[in-house]
Amino acid sequence: MSIHSKLAGAVSGVVMLVGAAAVQAETLFWSTQARPAEEAQAMRTEVLGGFDSAVDYQPNEDGPWLTRLQAELQAGSGSIDLLGSLHGNFSAMNPDDLMDLSDLGVMSASDTFNGLAKLGTDSLQYMPWMQASYIMAANKEALQYLPEGADINALTYDQLIAWAANVEEATGQKKFGFPAGPKGLKHRFFQGYLYPSYTDGVVRTFASPEAVTAWEKFKELWSHTNPASTNFSFMQEQLLNGDAWIVFDHTSRLAQAFNERPDDFVAFPAPAGPTGRGFMPVLAGVAIPRTAPDAEGAKALVTYLMQPETQIATLKATNFFPVVDVELPDDLPPSVKAAGEAVAKMSGSADANPGLLPAGLGSMGGDFNRVYVDAFERIVLAGQPIEQVLDDQKKQLEKIMTETGAPCWAPDAPSEGACPVE
Repeated sequence: MSIHSKLAGAVSGVVMLVGAAAVQAETLFWSTQARPAEEAQAMRTEVLGGFDSAVDYQPNEDGPWLTRLQAELQAGSGSIDLLGSLHGNFSAMNPDDLMDLSDLGVMSASDTFNGLAKLGTDSLQYMPWMQASYIMAANKEALQYLPEGADINALTYDQLIAWAANVEEATGQKKFGFPAGPKGLKHRFFQGYLYPSYTDGVVRTFASPEAVTAWEKFKELWSHTNPASTNFSFMQEQLLNGDAWIVFDHTSRLAQAFNERPDDFVAFPAPAGPTGRGFMPVLAGVAIPRTAPDAEGAKALVTYLMQPETQIATLKATNFFPVVDVELPDDLPPSVKAAGEAVAKMSGSADANPGLLPAGLGSMGGDFNRVYVDAFERIVLAGQPIEQVLDDQKKQLEKIMTETGAPCWAPDAPSEGACPVE
């Protein structure tokens, strides 16, 4: 080999090393969130552009995200510095594969979220990062009919029922609206709101005496509900046309009403029952895998993501709401500001009792949802005996949990293996 060849090879090696160092100098943020091209670009420029070092933000579907992470963990080394995903993905991991973030000096304003992020340990295994949810909304015309002494930001189910009854008595119309139509998200109400509020569970407690009480209460509420609700799917439509004055729905399905007529409507938290203020957060977090090549850089990025100004930038980029106390700016769309305040009050309430999104069900997620929809249709619409219906549907639920092997999720107590229907 000539001296020139040797020098060329040496220079090439140096260039490769420098190139690798340059790549490694970027913090690799491996995320399942903000995947659409516009959101991903907004994350890179509007959110992460303000960080004091380069970040390589790479959003992926759940499958590829998990495959690469597992490969790096198995190999004992890797290139992923920071993970971003939903609570369900983190809860399925071994906590030992994630670094403790308890000493960063930042955390969510919600003790409930911080508790979930410990993943059953005494340490903060991931950092709550951003949230979305379902909320209540009302036409301000309905506020005059609130029960005496009721706080709209801290309602109970009994007060909600009384409120709907007061409106019906005063107007002669059933003005509570519920998304019970074919495309409505009614199953999320039962799984994340009604059951946690009355049974402190959703699978274990499906056919419990407390579940019977929950359905009795919902039947009371239904007696004051617009009967056309079986055709309602996006409650913003009923708010705008006056068919409903008090409604429940996902924040995105109420946005049009607040954006078109922001002065006419108010957003507020879901009501509470005997076992807390059940609500379904779509909770995303960030975590550092034990194989992170630059753990200190990743920790600095976590701290940056939790700053109020970064949280607001994240809201604008993703439509996910902050998990820290922030004062929302006036230039946000009215729907974002109204929903954000309601979500913050709900998740930060002392009696918050989150019913998390179902996890581990795979292709049987639809079958799981059908159990709750069928229970609603048989109990509420068909008037069948509650205990009989729950006993029947319990068999379907047991079959789903056994076939999938899905462990329990909050608020059900943890399980070894498939979550039991007790």
